Amino acid sequence: MSTTPNILDKIIAQKRLEVGERKELYPVRLLEKSLYFESTPVSMRKYIQRPDLSGIIAEFKRKSPSKGIINAHAPVERTTIGYMQAGASALSVLTDKPFFGGSNEDLTLARRFNFCPIIRKDFTIDEYQVLEAKSIGADAILLIAAVLTPAESKTLATLAHSLGMEVLLEVHDEAELQANLEVGADMIGVNNRNLKTFEVSIEISKRLAPLIPASVVKVSESGISSPETIRILREVGYEGFLMGENFMKHSRPEKAALEFIEQLTARV
Repeated sequence: MSTTPNILDKIIAQKRLEVGERKELYPVRLLEKSLYFESTPVSMRKYIQRPDLSGIIAEFKRKSPSKGIINAHAPVERTTIGYMQAGASALSVLTDKPFFGGSNEDLTLARRFNFCPIIRKDFTIDEYQVLEAKSIGADAILLIAAVLTPAESKTLATLAHSLGMEVLLEVHDEAELQANLEVGADMIGVNNRNLKTFEVSIEISKRLAPLIPASVVKVSESGISSPETIRILREVGYEGFLMGENFMKHSRPEKAALEFIEQLTARV
């Protein structure tokens, strides 16, 4: 996620308070009563690898700490249905409210209208959040190496797998990647945004590609703004491409996604 270390620390501090409050308001026994808790998640890995789809993980994101408001008015239902109809392989829904303007209700609404896999994009730091993700209809969770130890990531990934969900582990550099190879992630996402400088470059994805095990689906995140970029990333082994701001900055994100995917398809 697009943040500086200071912002990242602030987000995690806020998240710890938030999780504590939610545990009081919605105990695990209530989460387990959700109709989604017993449902079988859809495999995000498999959808990303489907040859009839684009590999794009289309993101619903209202704002970010670095960009401010991106799109405050796009409706969840129309946007996510449009993403899926355009040929996206999966949906990513931000559920952090203070910093990204999202909510658990956004993901549940997207789930109600879509059968493709949905990843809950949030700052997961506690096992409670994994159970919560399952209860709101998520098929996969994001784990960010920059805010977790490898042991913590492995514990959270193991719990997610026990619930049938998959795990996308996000890394920013070679050190994070090497430290987390034993976590058991289904997908490894390389964030092309440098957390220290804010600069975005797909050179990070290109450099780390050969270091990611072949058994793991490679996902490139941030800074993807053209079909040509995806073509370059595919050549070095990436199958998934997380795109949010590039679509959400338009008044009709789903139309922007359709035009992008049509251009991508035309080039193949």
